[in-house]
Amino acid sequence: MYAIIEDSGSQFKVSEGDVIDIDRRELPEDSATIAFDRVLLVGDGDDVKVGAPTLDGASVTADVLGEKAGEKLMIIKHRRRKDYHRRVGHRQKYLSVKITAIKA
Repeated sequence: MYAIIEDSGSQFKVSEGDVIDIDRRELPEDSATIAFDRVLLVGDGDDVKVGAPTLDGASVTADVLGEKAGEKLMIIKHRRRKDYHRRVGHRQKYLSVKITAIKA
């Protein structure tokens, strides 16, 4: 069984046991699971349910594994002959989660 979920403007195709990286968010102190309510599609072999835009009553639950950082990106701006140059770095923060259950 697989599902396509939407989180923070990104879509992910997931099945049970998959580990995905989503945008970092604040979680309650005692929470170790996340529930994704915006399920766009659920498929199981030939049986495919498509939402318009989401499926009612469908959800995907995941266990939080921890935080991690993406790769370092360097942004460089330069204007020739004007003595102008800027160098800025960025490193996106992610939350790593493991999919535990898909409920259609």
